[in-house]
Amino acid sequence: MTVLVITQSDDVQTAPGVIDAIRARGARAFRLDTDRFPREVVVRHRPDGGPSSVTDGADTLDLAEVTAVWYRRMQAGRGVPKTMDEQFRRASVLEARASMLGLMASLPVFHMDHYWAVRRASNKALQLEVARSVGLEVPRTLTTNDPDAVRAFAGECGGDIITKMLASFAIFEDDQELVVFTNPVSQADLDDMTGLDLCPMTFQERIPKQLELRATVVGKEVFTASIDSPRVEGAAHDWRREGRTMVYDWKAYDLPADTRERLLALMDRFQLNYGAADFILSPEGRLVFLEMNPVGEFFWIDKVAGLPALEHAARVLTDPDARRAFSEPAHEGLRPGAGMAAADPP
Repeated sequence: MTVLVITQSDDVQTAPGVIDAIRARGARAFRLDTDRFPREVVVRHRPDGGPSSVTDGADTLDLAEVTAVWYRRMQAGRGVPKTMDEQFRRASVLEARASMLGLMASLPVFHMDHYWAVRRASNKALQLEVARSVGLEVPRTLTTNDPDAVRAFAGECGGDIITKMLASFAIFEDDQELVVFTNPVSQADLDDMTGLDLCPMTFQERIPKQLELRATVVGKEVFTASIDSPRVEGAAHDWRREGRTMVYDWKAYDLPADTRERLLALMDRFQLNYGAADFILSPEGRLVFLEMNPVGEFFWIDKVAGLPALEHAARVLTDPDARRAFSEPAHEGLRPGAGMAAADPP
């Protein structure tokens, strides 16, 4: 039994934890750091049925031995020299990623999860639509580049709204990564919305917080932890602002059965065996779904909250009985659709 782990070099906590747990179960784990392909990792892929393998240093994997794939990260081509002519570099990066995606798609084994299922599930607007359809409460939400629509939406929400990015975004200053977090929208912001025509934004009603929850779905299990983010001023709107400061404040939380079943229904709709979902618990006890990351981090759930998510991920990858079954193969109907390019841009 061999698990192929698709990730990148700086995945230094979650991937090693699961790999150790896979090996503890008596199975082999082969780690493929996609950012090191094609410069350091060698792939020999025969989609015609011939022998296929991956070599990393002295370690070679016969792809015929793979019994499960764990998809974490895709950064194929990142190591292609930036000194190359940009046109040729782009072609090299795109070909590296297309080659890696082709290799992954050709493996007729269990995937946690299929690449295109992950890509589809990463659409946050679609997440909210599906969450609402399975009975989860979601916040009132508007994505727009129209300032008047934002002002009208703010009035609908009593003037209490926040703004967030649908795509991950950071600004680098002095080699430091400055992540754009969730922020409140002030009256001054509403009065001057210059630049919205250059970059649409997403606005939501602000949900008062008693706790923030992270519910990690792994196969048939849901591991939930909570954090009292309102107690720290800088984390009031987004716990990630003070993530390092509050990392040891996470505690195990008993997610209500009805919310658990609705979350699993959401996972079924996206045909996923893994996902990290964020909720707000309001002071009056409402559980409001915010978003789900189909490849989110979960190592601290084990270390801090004492929830065996890493160990259970290894079980899902090695034991078919721990997996969620879907009504149709998870790889069917999950090819690129509207807005889904065949490979991420370099």
